[in-house]
Amino acid sequence: MMKSMDMAMEQYTISASSKARDLIPVMMCIHDLLGHLPVTARSRNHPGIRIEGGKVIDEAYSGPILEEVLAENVVKRVRPPGGPYMGIPVVVAPVRDGEGRAICAIGIVDVTGIFDLASFMEQNAEIRRQVCGSDPCPLPTESPAAKR
Repeated sequence: MMKSMDMAMEQYTISASSKARDLIPVMMCIHDLLGHLPVTARSRNHPGIRIEGGKVIDEAYSGPILEEVLAENVVKRVRPPGGPYMGIPVVVAPVRDGEGRAICAIGIVDVTGIFDLASFMEQNAEIRRQVCGSDPCPLPTESPAAKR
């Protein structure tokens, strides 16, 4: 026969008033799931956290993109113009309440943003124009198809 035990179950609530310590358990989980990529979060009313390398390195963090996402209630994929992630692609998304209002913002470093294919192709075309001019480049005999 099994005995019933009264066990208090821990709860974590994310709200517009969550403080940095309230966000740590969920954000550490996200950090672990992403292979220790840097993660950040803050609530609407309080600064939040920044986690890197398996450790909380800032418990009063608020980045400009987190603040923009909270104000605009949209997902942003950008390279921040300043702060610890300046120039590094990030994705920041809002956590919304039942009425759709942004109550928290969570950000991660966007490893997919590092590979911006459109920019690469544009730069590649410009380099070809500079190197080859109007000549075909590579020459038809130098192309991979000609070597098959």
